[in-house]
Amino acid sequence: MNKKFLMLVSLLLITAIIFTGCVPKGGDAPKDTGSTPATTDTTPAPTPAEPKILKTNNSSEPGSLDPALAQGTHESWILDHTFEGLMKVDPNLKVVPGMAKEYKVSDDNLTYTFTLRDDIKWSNGDPVTAQDFEFAWKRALDPDMASDYAHQLYYIKGGEAYNTDAGSVDDVAVKALDDKTLEVTLEAPTAYFLELTAFYTLYPVNKKVAESNADWAKNANTHVSNGPFTLTEWEHNASIKIRKNENYYDSASIKLDGVDFDIIDDENTAWQKYEGGDYDFLSPLPQAVVAQMKDNSNPELVIGAEVGTYYYNLNSKVKPFNNVKVRKGLSMTLDRQTIVDKIAQGGQIAAEGVVPFGMPDENGKEYRDNVGQLITYNVEEGKKLFLEGLAEEGMKVEDFKNMVILYNTSEAHKKIAQAAQEMWRVNLGVEIQLENVDFQVKLDREKAGDYHISRAGWIGDYMDPITFIELWESSSSFNDSKYNNPEYDELVAIAKTSPDAKERFEAMRKAEKIVMEDMPVVPVYFYTQPYAQKPYVTGVYKPLVNYPKLTYADINK
Repeated sequence: MNKKFLMLVSLLLITAIIFTGCVPKGGDAPKDTGSTPATTDTTPAPTPAEPKILKTNNSSEPGSLDPALAQGTHESWILDHTFEGLMKVDPNLKVVPGMAKEYKVSDDNLTYTFTLRDDIKWSNGDPVTAQDFEFAWKRALDPDMASDYAHQLYYIKGGEAYNTDAGSVDDVAVKALDDKTLEVTLEAPTAYFLELTAFYTLYPVNKKVAESNADWAKNANTHVSNGPFTLTEWEHNASIKIRKNENYYDSASIKLDGVDFDIIDDENTAWQKYEGGDYDFLSPLPQAVVAQMKDNSNPELVIGAEVGTYYYNLNSKVKPFNNVKVRKGLSMTLDRQTIVDKIAQGGQIAAEGVVPFGMPDENGKEYRDNVGQLITYNVEEGKKLFLEGLAEEGMKVEDFKNMVILYNTSEAHKKIAQAAQEMWRVNLGVEIQLENVDFQVKLDREKAGDYHISRAGWIGDYMDPITFIELWESSSSFNDSKYNNPEYDELVAIAKTSPDAKERFEAMRKAEKIVMEDMPVVPVYFYTQPYAQKPYVTGVYKPLVNYPKLTYADINK
């Protein structure tokens, strides 16, 4: 018998053993008792359902995923899916109870008493309590916390005094009466206070977790939240993953198992991933893509409604932007209609002021209609004012070559900045430079006053014009143009505190006219939010003051 034959026999024997004599791990082969023939169940095991993970992109690295410290949509989009306030915005775009199951308001509209649900827990299993809300709100007001959004809690009696070191935390009128009851007393009746409790700065924070670890919100393994999803992975500057929170009281209505966010600031790269099937949903979109999808009537394009304003800050602490004639000259020589028609191309509206369309007035009608067009496009007059202002500051057109438009990395922002640069070159004869940086870097530089002109945008926090008007109050943490007008401040104070709706809206209308006369910012357009959504994705909804909500989304491929 030759060696080749012996090897062939050996291989056949080994193969027979492998396919007929497999032994279960951890034990001997089952023995045949001889009573009944051995049988094999040939029914195929059910295939486990593939997890429903929606894939998308978050265009910038969050500066913080702590509700008290967040300040932009690059953070709030994650927070709005991982936390929930006393109230929330439902798919019908109504403000409805969230963590609270009910509330009562006193006859004078100053005291709100919220009763929390019985079945609410944090993602780590702890119960969500009224004490967590009291702790979170006072924590956001703590001057040492340096929360940019602390002013959203100034409506609470004693809130502003504590935050500005003029009062004590003990005087802040938010109090947990017991584990399930939160009592809040306001400085003045505030018609939009309930809606404000759905805003992320007023989300609760787990008191026990935050007190034991100051860095709890910086990484996924220590992050604790109370919303429909929980943060499970955060690879900084690369990706974020959130997964369904089984402790959420309404988890039965949550169809997704999770959402995966890449962190890519280049819109074209993100679009290529959507187009290639890597993403199920995407916002924002490159402007050229929006135009093409519109022209082709692509059903995957959704033009989301939004109350927001795109504008340029002018740093009034830097010459010549301290001069109102220079500021007005820049505004009057910017062709907004061309920008929305030829560049933005997403259904945006050329700005008429700082408050966008969509806000109701005291009569429930369109606020903008009674304010009117506060912005003029007049190149001849604008150039005249601009040159007069430069001369008053002892400067010449040539000096503008050192001025820079700062914008955060985005193809859309770049194209709009290039358009503004060219319009001001042609209309005013100035050469302005462009600089792009990461979004968080831009925000930090604006706060520090380290810029000349900067791209900015504001989406309303709630459905009242004051969410825009208050931005340029001299003490506002978002007054990046460093605007200061005592008359304007007085009108903002009336709008925030007056119980008379007619008086407060008249104050806002006057305030908007003043700020557009002084022009510390150059409004460009009123936002829309175009986004792309695959046909198999359902259940996404778009509140006017939020990014699209994926909470009740579903995937059915």
